[in-house]
Amino acid sequence: MSTSPRFGEALAEINNTPHKETIILGGGCFWCVEAVFQDIQGVERVISGYSGGTAQTANYDAVCSKQTAHVEVVLVEFDPTVISRDEMLEIFFAAHDPTTPNRQGNDSGPQYRSAIFYTDDAHKAAAEHAIRMATKLYGKPAVTELLPFHTFYPAEAYHQNYYTKVGDRNSYCSFVITPKVSKIRKKYSHRLKSRA
Repeated sequence: MSTSPRFGEALAEINNTPHKETIILGGGCFWCVEAVFQDIQGVERVISGYSGGTAQTANYDAVCSKQTAHVEVVLVEFDPTVISRDEMLEIFFAAHDPTTPNRQGNDSGPQYRSAIFYTDDAHKAAAEHAIRMATKLYGKPAVTELLPFHTFYPAEAYHQNYYTKVGDRNSYCSFVITPKVSKIRKKYSHRLKSRA
């Protein structure tokens, strides 16, 4: 996809190429997951949105009502010649707790569940392996859902690039997102984009 889908515009097809892959990940609040991946080398674009639901469209109020079965996700486009899908999944599992069903910290509800929406068989196999490794890492079963990708709905504009725009001026960001971002920046310092 060459342009970003707009809010409410469904994306139903993803084409991976040797220089661009797309992965859809849910690991709690999409603000957190988005902030983690924006720093990583090889990541070209991160879009917050909704996936996995039964409704024909998605928006923040509907998803938070817990009636649509959507997950808050990020769609991440990356260059696999710079960073592999295995490394992307390793970072994903380091950034959230995949052993808590429908919860990340104080965020609870089905929209915050751990989920991977795979776009092809290679992504499915990599995700299955990553889930097994996460179970070993955390010492208890990872409850991450592994589902085929069907549709992605971009979130409202105010959700996009949220942590970069708001930062620690928001208490949620300072108490929840900043520690996660700091942890990933430290653990994967060799994988961070250089800052001008």
